Amino acid sequence: MAAVQDTDMSDLAIASRAVLAPISRIAEAAGIPDAALEPYGKYKAKIDPALLPSGTQRGKVVLVSGMSPTPAGEGKSTMVVGLADALAATGTKTMIALREPSVGPSFGMKGGATGGGQSQVLPMDEINLHFTGDFHAITSANNLLMAMLDNHLQQGNALGIDPRSITFKRVLDMNDRALRHVVIGLGGTANGVPRETGFEITAASEVMAVFCLATGLADLRARLGRITVGYTYAKAPVTADDLGAAGAMALLLKEAIKPNLVQSIGGTPALIHGGPFANIAHGCNSAIATNTARALADVVVTEAGFGTDLGAEKFMDIKARYAGCPPDTVVIVATVRALKMHGSVPKEELGTENVEAVRAGLPNLERHASIIAKFGIKPVIGINRFTTDTDAELEAVTSWAEQQGIACAVADVWGHGGAGATELAATVLRAIEEPGNFAPLYELEQPVEDKILALVREIYGGEGVEYSAKARRMLQQINGNGWSHLPVCIAKTQYSFSDDPQLLGAASGFTVQVRELIPKTGAGFIVAITGALTTMPGLPKVPAAVHMDVDEQGNAIGLS
Repeated sequence: MAAVQDTDMSDLAIASRAVLAPISRIAEAAGIPDAALEPYGKYKAKIDPALLPSGTQRGKVVLVSGMSPTPAGEGKSTMVVGLADALAATGTKTMIALREPSVGPSFGMKGGATGGGQSQVLPMDEINLHFTGDFHAITSANNLLMAMLDNHLQQGNALGIDPRSITFKRVLDMNDRALRHVVIGLGGTANGVPRETGFEITAASEVMAVFCLATGLADLRARLGRITVGYTYAKAPVTADDLGAAGAMALLLKEAIKPNLVQSIGGTPALIHGGPFANIAHGCNSAIATNTARALADVVVTEAGFGTDLGAEKFMDIKARYAGCPPDTVVIVATVRALKMHGSVPKEELGTENVEAVRAGLPNLERHASIIAKFGIKPVIGINRFTTDTDAELEAVTSWAEQQGIACAVADVWGHGGAGATELAATVLRAIEEPGNFAPLYELEQPVEDKILALVREIYGGEGVEYSAKARRMLQQINGNGWSHLPVCIAKTQYSFSDDPQLLGAASGFTVQVRELIPKTGAGFIVAITGALTTMPGLPKVPAAVHMDVDEQGNAIGLS
C-alpha cells in the first residue's frame, strides 16, 4: 500500500489507487472470527458482536476533537486515520471508530467524511454513498413510526393524541430546506388528518441517537419504545410503545445495529457505524462500535464532531455515561488556517504567511484546551499541517503550547499518512499512560436549567441563558413528567462558542437564547435548540452534487 505524495491529486484519485486487502484478512488481523463476519462484497463487512470471543479487554480510548471549525477545514477525520495508522506502526493493536457519512452533506457543501489524502478509510466512495444501508434502515424505522402515528389519528385516535402537540417528524437523508415546514393529510378525509409538520435530516433524528447510544439489541428495542412522539389532549406523553410501533422498528434495525468493518489505506481496521451530527445531535459514532473496538484492540481512535464545545462535551456528558467509554486522552485538532481565520484573516488570504494572525487566533484553541481540562483530562494538540503553512506559523503554535504546558505535535497526515504522525503517536501513547481523573461536567440530579447554565458558563464562556415562552412551557412539562434527570444535548452553531456564528475567536460574556426544549426520552437526553439552528440543512448555491458523475465503468467522479 505505497503512499502517493502528489498533493495535486484529489482524495478520490488517491483512494482509487490504493490496493485494498480482502476484508477477511483485515478481520483476521483484528481477531474477528469468521463466524462473526458478514461480508458485504470484498472490502466491507458487518460484525456480529454477540459472536466475538468473550473477554475482559477494554482498550484505551483516544478521542479526536477540534478547535472551532471554519470554512478552511480542520481535518479531524483525516487526523483520526493518520494517527491510528501511526499508532499501529508502533506495534500497538489499534482500531478506528468513526461515524458514517450522511449523504446530504456529501452532496451539499461539507463533502464526505472518510478522511483525506493518505489518511482515508476505504472504499471511500461506497462509505460516503449508501455504505451498508444503515441510514436507509434508520430512515425507514423513523418513518414507520410516523406512518403508524398518522394512521392512529386517521383510525379514530383512541389514545386522544393532540395533533398540535406532535413533536416527532419524518426524516430524509438529504439537505432539503423545502421540507422544513409542510402540511400533510390534505385532499379529503381518505388522505389522513391534516396537520402542520416537517422533515429533519436522518442524522438529526432521535432514532439515529437511539441507534448510536444503544448498548445492544435489547437496549435498542427498549429505547425505541420510550421515544415520545407527542402528547394527548390531557398533556400525557405518547410513546412508540403506546402506538405499538417499537417492535417493528427494531426489526428494521436488527441488521443495521451490527458495526461495519472496513480498512484505512494503511491497513488499520476501522469500524464505521452510526452518524449523528454534533451541532444538532450528540455527534459520536455508535456505542456498540466503540466498545466492540475496545474489546478487540489496545487503543481505539475515535472522533466527536466539530469542536470540543459540541462533540467532545457530548461524548463525555452523554455517550461516556451510557456506554462506559471515557476517553484516556483527547487530541484537539488545530490548523494554522483555522487559527488565522479566528484571527480575522479572510479565507482568500489564508495562503499568505501571517504569524500575528496565528497568535491572534490562539485564544480559541486555548479555550478548547481548557474545556477538556474541565473533564479531568490533559489534552494533546495535534496540528494538522497544510502545504501553505510556514515554519514560523507552526512554531508560533508549538511554542505557545509549550509555554502553556500542553503536549503538542505537528502531523502531515494528508500527505504522508501514518508516517506523518509519528511524533503525534508517541505523544498520544505517553498521554494515555498518565493516570486520568475523568468526570462529567454536571450531575444528572441537577435541574435542567442548572445543567444548561453550567454548559453555557463552563464550556462556552457565556454569561447567561434566556428561554423563549415555548421553552419555558416545555421546561415545566419536562419537570412534570420526571425527565429532569436526563443529560442535556445543546443544538447550536459549530462556528462559535456562542449561538451566533459570526462571533469567532474566544467570544465571552454573551447570553445564549434557548428557543425550544425537546425531550428525547428514547435517546435519553433533552435537546435545547438555540439561535437560528435548523434540523434540516439546505443546499448551498452551488452544491457539490453538480460536480459529481459516474464513468462508463461505474467509477465515481467528483466525490470528495
